[in-house]
Amino acid sequence: MGVVIYDQHFNSNELYVIVMMTVGFTIYRLLPRTLSPLQTAFTMLLSVTSGLIFDHTIAIPPFDLYDTGDNSNYEVFDFISYLMYAPYGYLYIYGFERFRISGIVTIGYMVVWAAIALLFEWLGVKSGVFHYKHGYYILYSIPIYLVVLSIQLGAYRAAFSSHRWQKIKEPHPD
Repeated sequence: MGVVIYDQHFNSNELYVIVMMTVGFTIYRLLPRTLSPLQTAFTMLLSVTSGLIFDHTIAIPPFDLYDTGDNSNYEVFDFISYLMYAPYGYLYIYGFERFRISGIVTIGYMVVWAAIALLFEWLGVKSGVFHYKHGYYILYSIPIYLVVLSIQLGAYRAAFSSHRWQKIKEPHPD
């Protein structure tokens, strides 16, 4: 199948990515530092990586459920667009730590963030960032967001759980 061209100009889809990145990184800069530089880097890199992995899993054959950007081939700006996931992944973990989310409330917190992600995706569709194919519908993204949010929180907690570090610091009983 040939390349599908959605547009060839710098317009709303590129502007959406730039605005999302600017807003996200501005919020990050304005917030008090709750996470260490290592936690921040880990969280942001994990957000970009999980976005790349999950998006490419469903956006390429055999699934090929949507295209990103101006055409069906990946362009440089499409890869740059994954940077917009970094500050929002950070904000997800930041809120989790700042508000000391725990227990059953964690599920509600994840559902709220899945709804936020769904809103951003809908705005992305409206601005031409995402182009659905083969019957894909935005609500199909909900379980994907819940899985990604679970993985991100699980990886963060595995790497930075205070309980985990206390076990390492405790002397070994003889």
